[in-house]
Amino acid sequence: MGFLSRKSSTTATNPAMTELGREFAIARRHGDRKTMRRIGREYDATATTETDAASFQRGQDAYDAIPPIKPARRNRRR
Repeated sequence: MGFLSRKSSTTATNPAMTELGREFAIARRHGDRKTMRRIGREYDATATTETDAASFQRGQDAYDAIPPIKPARRNRRR
């Protein structure tokens, strides 16, 4: 098993919905509510099947699995 494991899935996926879910997760992590609302409207307008919903969730899960990078603290003396 490698450093990052990838779950294999036999279900069909929608790459566009997976990417939309990833973008939503990025906006959520950065607190960008305007982008989250835009993506939510786009999702509501285009998602029509269970596969779309699963792909959207899969995109979010894939991004959420990446730990956030915290900037190094600098010691400043004045």
